[in-house]
Amino acid sequence: MLVDLVLKNARICLPNRIVEAGLAVNDGRIVKVSKEVNLPPACESLNLKGNFVLPGVIDAHVHLRDQDLSYKENFFTGTCAAASGGVTTVLDMPNNVPVTMSLDSLLERMKIAAKNSIVNVAFYSAFPKRLEEMREIVELGAKGFKFFFSRQIGGVSPEDEESLKIFFGEAAKLDVPVLIHAEDKAFLESKMEELKRNGRCDVSAFSEAHSAESEVKAIKHAIKISYGSGVHIHICHVSAGKSVDVISSAKRKGVPITCEVTPHHLLLSKCEMDLQGFIALTNPPLRSEADREALWHALKGGVIDIISSDHAPHALYEKMKKSVWDAATGFPGLETMVPLMLTQVNNGRLSLLSMVRLMSKRPSEIFRIRERGCLREGCFADFIVVDFKREWKIDSSRFYSKAKFSPFDGKIVKGRVIKTFVNGRLVMDEGEIVGKPGTGEIIR
Repeated sequence: MLVDLVLKNARICLPNRIVEAGLAVNDGRIVKVSKEVNLPPACESLNLKGNFVLPGVIDAHVHLRDQDLSYKENFFTGTCAAASGGVTTVLDMPNNVPVTMSLDSLLERMKIAAKNSIVNVAFYSAFPKRLEEMREIVELGAKGFKFFFSRQIGGVSPEDEESLKIFFGEAAKLDVPVLIHAEDKAFLESKMEELKRNGRCDVSAFSEAHSAESEVKAIKHAIKISYGSGVHIHICHVSAGKSVDVISSAKRKGVPITCEVTPHHLLLSKCEMDLQGFIALTNPPLRSEADREALWHALKGGVIDIISSDHAPHALYEKMKKSVWDAATGFPGLETMVPLMLTQVNNGRLSLLSMVRLMSKRPSEIFRIRERGCLREGCFADFIVVDFKREWKIDSSRFYSKAKFSPFDGKIVKGRVIKTFVNGRLVMDEGEIVGKPGTGEIIR
């Protein structure tokens, strides 16, 4: 059989081991992983010169903007950033303008993404206004429902506990997770008012308002609401040591709960925000060194399930404000996540197999991105080629994202994605986007 593509002379990262072998692709799927002598003839053959082939990263927390926020990012620029960074599937958050919270709004985003995306895109929804619409949204393809305890985004107020229980219960019946932005609304608003009355508008004031205590209170609240329904809750961007203690305790009690951490919460602390100001402003904010170490401990101990970028692009002028209360929170992460974590692998803080499990295999399992996130015969051919030893400097001015700033700007990293394949097609080669819009699939 003549196949479309064969990769030779590679080190291939299988689910539980790394092998020196080759890989054959046909019709967008992996058809063979074996020694070169056993690979089929191909229309195209690439010698990878001993570089690593890893499953494409599945980033479960991405804000692709577009529509009324297209000045910040759109599906094309955001998925080009993903391809550049070695991310082959992104899951798009619903807090857009308009909010993704209905069958029609989800369908509209899917249509826009289908025409413009370089990598695969899956979607979350906020809770709709009508409970009955949840089923239609899931049947269209939503991978879960995102809920913000800090403010109302979608059809349910964080203060309406009875409705929350009903909507959480419906998510359980539909067998999809509820993703939690964990901040206690009453605590947050009270603290912000106090700080503003005292004339505080610095980054430290933001950290005091968006505190670890607020995060912990909201996680406990989410667990309480979930009791009895069996709904799977997923805690987004965990940032504090006390938060992972609560999550660990819940897991031991059998609560169906998972969580994620970002590279910036693993690698940066509050002192970085003090140095860089609003560029490093994110929500939840960067925490103490003790929190950062607690996150690493939880990551290695299996309490934290996945690593996600929380890619949150903004126009630069939205960051450069006089008051922290006016500054946009977040920064781009799709192009920095993989090299930052490869650097940790090179430094011996994380094994390569653990990194692949946290960034490819577990996201595919938790959010049911079937037949992706793993290099196995029959799976979709989403994979990246990594030069493990290449050192280079992060330069945000060269980002494909519209947001050309980063708290990691100028950082030397070790390990570079040199090729990205999506559905068997080369979409990024040595830093250059070579794929066409529409290469990525809408994951339903």
